[in-house]
Amino acid sequence: MELLSTIIWLPILGGVVILALGDQRARPDRWLALAVSVVTFLLSLALWTDFDFSSARMQFVERLPWISTFNVYYYLGVDGISTPLILLTTFLTPMIVIAGWEAIKQRPAQYFAAFLILEGLMIGTFAALDAMLFYVFWEAMLIPMFIIIGVWGGERRVYATLKFFLYTFLGSVLMLVALVYLYLQSGSYAILDFHDLPLASTEQTLIFLAFLIAFAVKVPMWPVHTWLPDAHVEAPTGGSVILAAVLLKMGGYGFVRFSLPITPDASSALDWLLIGLSLIAVVYIGFVALVQQDMKKLIAYSSIAHMGFVTLGFFIVWAILANNGMEDLSAISMGVTGGMVQMISHGLISGALFLCVGVLYDRMHSRQIADYGGVINTMPKFSALLVFFALANAGLPGTSGFVGEFLVILASFQASFWYAFLAATTLILGAAYTLWMVKRVVFGDIANENVQALHDMNHREGLILIVLAISVLALGLYPAPLVEMMEPSIDNLIAHILQSKL
Repeated sequence: MELLSTIIWLPILGGVVILALGDQRARPDRWLALAVSVVTFLLSLALWTDFDFSSARMQFVERLPWISTFNVYYYLGVDGISTPLILLTTFLTPMIVIAGWEAIKQRPAQYFAAFLILEGLMIGTFAALDAMLFYVFWEAMLIPMFIIIGVWGGERRVYATLKFFLYTFLGSVLMLVALVYLYLQSGSYAILDFHDLPLASTEQTLIFLAFLIAFAVKVPMWPVHTWLPDAHVEAPTGGSVILAAVLLKMGGYGFVRFSLPITPDASSALDWLLIGLSLIAVVYIGFVALVQQDMKKLIAYSSIAHMGFVTLGFFIVWAILANNGMEDLSAISMGVTGGMVQMISHGLISGALFLCVGVLYDRMHSRQIADYGGVINTMPKFSALLVFFALANAGLPGTSGFVGEFLVILASFQASFWYAFLAATTLILGAAYTLWMVKRVVFGDIANENVQALHDMNHREGLILIVLAISVLALGLYPAPLVEMMEPSIDNLIAHILQSKL
């Protein structure tokens, strides 16, 4: 079996085996889930070590007939855009398994199996080069996530699960219609063939809008973001981590893989819409985060605001072209690169913050900020890491949270001072709502006897948070390897979409 197929199907098969074993024996589920997730991560490292950093072509390609009647192939491959997202997925999954080691007491076998199956499906989504295969993986992801929230979630888990499912599923139906239309025009479901289709302006606009609805829900962009806070609040800790760190990135990935290269003219014509929605997410949702009393809701709204930078970086391309022409291609590349780096950084930081909330919730069974205060007095090591991740979330220079946002702001200056000004408000708003939470939870005198009884993080919790802290710091101080991997693919994407302007 080839490398990509191995890292897709190994966790899925591991999940099936765990389901078959059930909960009868003493913890085989936890150890098997950890072993499978670690092996998958180690295998995925070959995507980095064997990757040709100088090439924009698809690598590790696999292509086999699947549904010959409709010219559908089991077609896999990765480039500098998809590989970092796959590595993010395989890196975080073992941490989610470790985080649920003691916390999940109800049906642990099914819990760990759901995460392994979800991991395989997410990797498949990023690696699929056949549109129908992509759609199958894209929709199949909903099933384990539906189960994770619906079974191990909070009191309103059914409501949150149904809302999550309906928003994401209904948005995807229009994407399927667009994919079928593209197949009828090209005679192929190969995504790269779609990139070369000469589509008329009206066709591009309709296809772009169909993709927009599907991907905007997944990001999520304002105003189709309302499912996310509910899903985060009700999801177990692991569910919140994977939802924020990886599932939200599916929408951003979809814009880069489908919307920009397939419908460049429509992307140009409607860039004002995407830029506007992105800036609303950055500014308005930042103010919404300021008034949250639930830590998970605050971080969830923070995620929406930070993902606004991703879509802003992708669609600022056209505003830069309108302002500067084609003379400043470096600024265009900077915007897309910033959006991609922001996706990886946000995955690490948001995942870490949700894990921190999980550490507190496991001890106090409360996410309300008002129930805490003075945590640093009883959990000093944990508090130091929480403060670090909070500063990274606020865009502290030297952390990964600064790199992507800074690149997008610099690119925005080439388009409009006001775009850059509004985008830069996140540095103030992000610091305001994040540090407000930290001040009330961590600092001050011990607020009550429940906080007095807290004990510092254990070895498992410490291991996870320290590894994430090192990752956030490493990417913040030395983002060059990640940027170098992305650069040829991003330059190739930009060259492709600029052809429509010639």
